[in-house]
Order: sequence, then structure tokens, then C-alpha cells
Amino acid sequence: MDKSKNNIAYYHLPGLFEFYELYKKFLPIFREHREYFYDWCDIGSIYGAPSDCIWGGGRIEIGGQNPEEVLKLTEEYGISARLTFSNSLLTLEHLSDNKCNEFCRLFEQKSNKENENKIQNGVIVYSDLLVNYLKKNYPSLYLISSTTKVLTNFDDLINEINRAEFKYVVPDFRLNKIYERLRTMTEKQKNKVEFLCNECCYYGCADRKACYETVSRQNLLENCPDHVCTAPGAEEGYVFSKAMTNSGFIGIDDIQEIYLPMGFSNFKIEGRGLGSALVLEFLLYYMTKPEYQLNVREKIYLDNMLDLF
Repeated sequence: MDKSKNNIAYYHLPGLFEFYELYKKFLPIFREHREYFYDWCDIGSIYGAPSDCIWGGGRIEIGGQNPEEVLKLTEEYGISARLTFSNSLLTLEHLSDNKCNEFCRLFEQKSNKENENKIQNGVIVYSDLLVNYLKKNYPSLYLISSTTKVLTNFDDLINEINRAEFKYVVPDFRLNKIYERLRTMTEKQKNKVEFLCNECCYYGCADRKACYETVSRQNLLENCPDHVCTAPGAEEGYVFSKAMTNSGFIGIDDIQEIYLPMGFSNFKIEGRGLGSALVLEFLLYYMTKPEYQLNVREKIYLDNMLDLF
């Protein structure tokens, strides 16, 4: 997969397993009614992880969809599928986990399958231990450096981008607007950056890494309490209108007027831990022309088989 044309924004969407039913409805609309959607954007990948995977990180997984069906859907629409295996606390003993290895085998098998779209699947990772393991055992899967590393120092970001292991790197959202430094990147470096657009977390949060570490422990089935966020407004949970006021928020005007002209093409939308109705709002805002948003809503909401709430 080589999607680095600077006149197109490629979105990396949440909920590969979690929101399978939503994408099963949305992707046919996206293909059959391309006039509903901005011509300057496309789907680069859909990411997520099934439930009960100890390599998981970032969120406690809730996706129970059959992986064969998930990959059948992404193959049909020529979209890269990504496993989110960003646990930061893995040890050697965890690498032999049967379930996680089976998912990697399946995703690599689909990557190696002869198909006209030549779609490659990937894995979002944190642990260098897992990076080395995946490179050795599943070399056909491309790797993405996870935003859970909380790379808030620009020099650290550049070092991460320059690592040959990674096809993409997702910086912390607080590096989104340092335009003067971003402009200094080479074209090769820019093509590897994947900005997190719609983060709602408090911009001044100092506990982000600790929060992700708690999730890693819980995915490893350790008996530990939830991380208690003390940031202002944390009790509200995720609110998209609030995210839009975040200093690191990247909106559609930013993408068209700043990032694409600057040479950046990849944009990640968060939302695996949210509801499918809110994820639909992300798809409407980031991809759908305002005059057609109602059309898309109607085609999805009027399907009585889809439970969005």
C-alpha cells in the first residue's frame, strides 16, 4: 500500500471489529455514491482489535466480530486492515499467545493473497519487543508506531519517524500545530506522519502515558483499578463539539488549507471506545459534503437491522 499523494487526505478510521456493522453499511454508500463525499479524501485503513487480546492497548477491546468476515469486508473495498496491538508492557512470555498470533497469521495471509488491489494489512504497535517479533514472524505486515507512546518532543518524533521498522508514526496530538517544525521535515518523513485529528483529552494532560499503561495492564488481565482522570471536564467523557475546541484539533479546513499543501497526507480518527452513532458523526464531518450528510444518515439509520444505540 503506497498512499502518499499529497493532494489526497487518507483517513485511518476506528473500529475494525467494534463497528463492523456500521462499516458494512457505510462502505457501499461510499463506493456507490462517491458524489456525496469530498473528492480530496479517501480511506487509508480501518483499525481495531478483537476482545480478549492481551497484545491490545489504548482501549479495552469490545469487538467480537468474526475476523474472516472483517477481512472479507476490507478486501472487498480495497482497504487496509490494521490490528491495534499497542500494549506497552509485553514480555517474552506474552509473545507466544495463541490468539494474537492467529490474528497476525490471518492478516498476513490476506496481505499475501494475490488480489488486484494489492492491499497490505498492518499492526499498530508500542513494544519494541513486539516490533522485533512481528518483523521476524510476520514480515508482510507493515507496522505503525502508536500514539500511546506519547511522543510530545519533536526530536523524539523525528527519531521515531526515521526508524526503518515503521511505515507510519502517530505523534501525540500536542505536536499537531507546531507548523514551523513540521515544515522542516523531508518528503519521506512527511509521508510517514499520521496525525491524530479529533482527540478530546485535556491539552495540558500530564497523565496520558499512565492512563495508557493502566489499559495495558488490564488487557494483560492484571487486577488493577481504572485510571482516574483528574483533567478539567473529564467527567463529561468524549464530546465531539468539545474536541473541536481542543488546541490540537485538526478540522477539514486545516487538512485542505494547511496539511495537504505542506505535504502531509495521513490522518487518524480516534473513536474505538465510543458508540457507532458518534463514529458516524466523524465520518459525516470529515468525509461527507454538508449537503449530503442527511442522505448518508438516512441510508444508515433507516436500516432497522443496524443497532446504533
